[in-house]
Parts: sequence; C-alpha cells; structure tokens
Amino acid sequence: MTMFLLLGLPVAAAFALLSQMIVRGDVARGARRLIALNGLLAASALAVLALVALGVAEPASAATAAAHGDRNGAFIGAAIAVAGSTIGAGIAVAYTGSAALAAISEKPETFGRAMVVVGLAEGIAIYGLIIAVILIGKV
Repeated sequence: MTMFLLLGLPVAAAFALLSQMIVRGDVARGARRLIALNGLLAASALAVLALVALGVAEPASAATAAAHGDRNGAFIGAAIAVAGSTIGAGIAVAYTGSAALAAISEKPETFGRAMVVVGLAEGIAIYGLIIAVILIGKV
C-alpha cells in the first residue's frame, strides 16, 4: 500500500500542476510550473530508484506478476502506450497538417510529399497500438 502511495502522489501532483497551468494560461508562469513539474517527477523517480537500491521496495517483475495473476499492470501499460502515442500523434499531425496545407496552397504539386509527412506523423499512434497489443498479448 505504501508503494502505491509513493508512486501515486507524484502522478497526482503532476496532474494538479498541469491542470493549474492550463487554467491560468500565463506563458511565463506555465514555463515555471513545467520546470517545477519536471523537477518533481525527476525527484520522485530518484526516490523510487533509491528505495529499490536500498532494498526497501522490490522491483516489479512481469514473470511474478503473471504468476500471481496480476494483469492490471499490463493493461495500465497498454493504456499509457496508446494514450501517449495518440496524444503525440495528434500534436504532430496538427503541426505537420497545417504546414502541409500551407505548402499545398502555395505549390499544389507538393501534395504527395506533404501527405507522406502527415502520414509519418500518424504512424506514431500505430506504434503505440502495436506496443499495447504486445503488452496485452504477454498476459
């Protein structure tokens, strides 16, 4: 239970800081909050590594989790893979799509090359889906 709290508190703090940054909309404060968020996440990762190194916490193993019937970790990992890759692909398509439309409006013959770049950006989401299928398939 303590390990879940130790891992859950940095995640809750990260979401709190991100939601506060989005609501305020101030760029300078947002950058400072983002730096603080990165520092908090780095410190929490170092704390988890220190606990594992000191022997206080035992690192999770896929073999022991599967042997005990704990499949939640694989599903959470698959969800993170799909969510992260989809958000990344959405951001990439937003930038490449707008640049492609601008290029096509100036030179219509660049349509094929522009759509290839947008397609490459969409491929990021497919990579996340493949990782999710691999993770769920191992359970």
